[in-house]
Amino acid sequence: MTGTTVIWGAGAVGGTLGAYLARAGEDILFVDNVPEHVAAINRSGLTIEGPIDNFTVAAKACLPTDVPGRFGRIILAVKAQHTVAASAALEPHLADDGYVVSAQNGLNEIAIARQVGEARTMGCFVNYGADYLEPGRIIYGGYGAVVLGELDGSSTPRLADTLTLFRKFEARAIATDNIWGYLWGKLGYGALLFATALTNRSIADALAEPRWKPIFRKIGTEAMQAARARKVRAEGFNGFDVAAFAPDAPDAAVQASLDAMVAHNAKSAKTHSGIWRDLAVRKRKTEVDAQIAIIADLAKEVGVDTPAIRALVAFVHDVEGGRRQMDDATLDALAVAVGA
Repeated sequence: MTGTTVIWGAGAVGGTLGAYLARAGEDILFVDNVPEHVAAINRSGLTIEGPIDNFTVAAKACLPTDVPGRFGRIILAVKAQHTVAASAALEPHLADDGYVVSAQNGLNEIAIARQVGEARTMGCFVNYGADYLEPGRIIYGGYGAVVLGELDGSSTPRLADTLTLFRKFEARAIATDNIWGYLWGKLGYGALLFATALTNRSIADALAEPRWKPIFRKIGTEAMQAARARKVRAEGFNGFDVAAFAPDAPDAAVQASLDAMVAHNAKSAKTHSGIWRDLAVRKRKTEVDAQIAIIADLAKEVGVDTPAIRALVAFVHDVEGGRRQMDDATLDALAVAVGA
């Protein structure tokens, strides 16, 4: 596909991806709702920094209210809780034969497809580490899996074209006929990250703490049980082993998966999750309802109870509301509450 690719949401994920694509010569338009970020990009370019790369790329940016025209490909990279509003805002700017790629956490393809149509929605799974630092500056802290797939599992020319595009950012990006499996796998891993964010420890340090292995196992197992009940074959990645979170998995398999996730995260300059940053630094609500509560909702539809997932959501809400502190005692309390 030729022409402009729109990155709708120029924060950590969208900004990093779009900066690499722009540096590779692609025509990129960033759309973001933070006026200072838009102004900084237009004035001085977008800067990527960190242990992987350091560069500044000239780019075009605008607010959602100022988007000019219609486009064939829009990569949506907003927070999960903003998906419905962003999908409605971008639809008038999506060509009749265009499509939206969801570079987000969660099952946001469901909401996007409701707005623009399933045929105009493509699934995407990303797990690289990045953080928005300030207007015009993003840190790219660690490599991670990047996977693309059509929602119906088909192989299409636009999928091949989009894979070629994404490989200008991550050469190891792949296409799959099971994108829902990767998205559900990320839900399981994401639930673990939400648990680590109840503390002030790094992701690696929290996952390595022996006393929390039972609560991590319980949370991961519930998420994977929900996937199986919904007839989804979840996929593992970057240390998260789906089989290790089966109800009858041996303890050694759980430990091996946790060790692998610790090793993966220890290599990243992004030591804490974006969830932790939302709670500790930005003092704002997280994606917990759109990304984690949906696990419990979808599990309930097929008769699966997820008490640990529901308790995790409640504890995150407590931290958001100032009723609990971010410390080891809070994760300890969660473990006690669910009998882990």
